[in-house]
Amino acid sequence: MGWFSSSPESAPKKSTDGGSIAPDRSSRQQCWIGRDRFFACLDANNIVDAIKEDGPARSKCSKELLEFESACSATWVKYFKEKRVMEHRRDQTIERIKRENLDSAAAQKAAK
Repeated sequence: MGWFSSSPESAPKKSTDGGSIAPDRSSRQQCWIGRDRFFACLDANNIVDAIKEDGPARSKCSKELLEFESACSATWVKYFKEKRVMEHRRDQTIERIKRENLDSAAAQKAAK
């Protein structure tokens, strides 16, 4: 499987019954490397949601996106992009709760 090829070699291999064969460890590792490079580029450009902000993501991280999309299946690309947004929202919620707890504790302490 080549990094930037769109040859049939990068398509999922088929088993004898016509189903797709799961990617091996090496293929998954290449996918994760591509994902990590793409996400690092998104972070550097303050882009959280590469689906909603597809235009800016493609223009600012085109090389990394091409690498990511060629190393991973389309379903994995979509999954990782959605997971990134979900994890960002989760982290924001955790930070908000921590701040609210600190504010609440400070208010209770001041009231005593």
